[in-house]
Amino acid sequence: MSVDVGDKAPAFTLPTDGGGKVSLSKLKGKKVIVYFYPKDDTPGCTKEACAFRDTLPDFSKANAEVIGISKDTPAKHDKFKDKYDLNFTLASDEDGKVLEAFGVWVEKNMYGRKYMGIERATFLIDEKGKVAQVWRKVKVNGHVEAVLEATTSA
Repeated sequence: MSVDVGDKAPAFTLPTDGGGKVSLSKLKGKKVIVYFYPKDDTPGCTKEACAFRDTLPDFSKANAEVIGISKDTPAKHDKFKDKYDLNFTLASDEDGKVLEAFGVWVEKNMYGRKYMGIERATFLIDEKGKVAQVWRKVKVNGHVEAVLEATTSA
């Protein structure tokens, strides 16, 4: 399954850091940036999270929420947030249902070894719950700036 521009974003409710829950349906009326990343506290994921952290005031001005999603537990998310002073929601998709719904649980290949993992991807969802833009196979450098530009012009 794959989610493309113009599609209705798959609905989800997931546990978050701090013992909370996040539901996409409760964010209607706002733009939502949902970014999927492989693992808390790894180099690329930390760099991406810190870039969203540093740019969050600009996303807030554009009436946009940022949600990071990985398979890490809420407890791991709490440690990650505390360590890097992250100021946005991290959601836990331990069973991978949301990853599959968005089409980011994919076969990967490292050093000739095939395995299933999370494709680094970002989805900009508009105020009505439709996918406005998709970035797949994200390269971290410059990515958050591209997402911000798309968010402010959407």
